[in-house]
Amino acid sequence: MKLLKSLCVASLSTAALACASAGGGYEISERTAARLAEFDKTGETQSCINTRRINTITALDERHFLVRVGVNDYYLNKLSNSCNGADRQSNRLQYATSIAQLCSNQIVNVVDNSSGFTVGSCGLSKFEKLERKPAE
Repeated sequence: MKLLKSLCVASLSTAALACASAGGGYEISERTAARLAEFDKTGETQSCINTRRINTITALDERHFLVRVGVNDYYLNKLSNSCNGADRQSNRLQYATSIAQLCSNQIVNVVDNSSGFTVGSCGLSKFEKLERKPAE
């Protein structure tokens, strides 16, 4: 039996993202950088996260998903390619799994809430554990 799960995407911005002209590299927006600055990377990664523990998945932009697990644990999923429309408030993330885990290489679809049509999709990467920096 497959578990179909839809998540509303909490979007910080629909700001356009730019590709650096020299070499075609990817450049994150100032808002994404500011949000990520709230955390320290631990270097610890996981291939899968139990879906029952996921509270929210916030698309910071089309390449960075912030996953809140449990009460106050956070993971960053940094995609290798853009997930078209993931950061738009009118869209949601949807995935299907036969196990109760969301894993790297799993395909996540971006679905338009008003039409129900898939407007994008992407494969997840490993989940990197983040530590929230203490409030100053």
